[in-house]
Parts: sequence; C-alpha cells; structure tokens
Amino acid sequence: MPFKRGAIALVLIFPFGAFAQSMQGMDHGAHASDSMSALMAPMDYMMQDMADIESSGNPDADFLLMMIPHHQSAIDMAMVVLEQGEDAETADIARKIIEDQEREITQMKAALQELGIDLSDG
Repeated sequence: MPFKRGAIALVLIFPFGAFAQSMQGMDHGAHASDSMSALMAPMDYMMQDMADIESSGNPDADFLLMMIPHHQSAIDMAMVVLEQGEDAETADIARKIIEDQEREITQMKAALQELGIDLSDG
C-alpha cells in the first residue's frame, strides 16, 4: 500500500511541478481586470514558490512542500476578499478558508519535521 500511495503522489507532483515551471514567467495579473489583480498576485507568488522547491526525493515530503504555498495562496486570496469584498457570505467562506488552511499548514509543517525535512529557511 505505501508503494501505491507513493506512486500516486509522484504522478500528481511531477506533472504539477512541470506546470509550475512553465507558468512561473507568466504575469497572471495581466490577464485580469483591475478587480481581479489583487486576487491574481497570490497565485503568481504561489507559482514562483512552487517552482523554487527542490525535490527532497521523498514523495510524501514533496507533496507537503508543494501544498504549503498552495494553501498560503488560498489564505492570501481570502484576505483580499475580506479587505475588498462586500458580500457577507463570501466573507464567511473566506474566514473559514483562512482558519482551515492555517491549521493544515501547521499540520503539514509538523509532518515534514517528522519526515526529517528542515524548514528553518521558511
């Protein structure tokens, strides 16, 4: 069973890494209207952060390393909505996203430490 999970993780991680590499030079904000530019900036940062990740050689660790910037991007986008949005239901969703993603980032960092990955640089 661990092999199967590892194989699935590799299938998911490596194509996304290549995608992240191919997208890193793009200015996603240039494709957006002014109202979306603030929401696109976190995606640009996420793509750069993901492209900068070096493989640890461990599919579990690589998955977690890639998911942290993904989750941080969701938090950053939710913060934009809280600052600029007007809809109460959307604000509630944004607050829940922030709460959930922050908790999951903490869990992922703990899991990485258990896997022996040093996070002292970030």
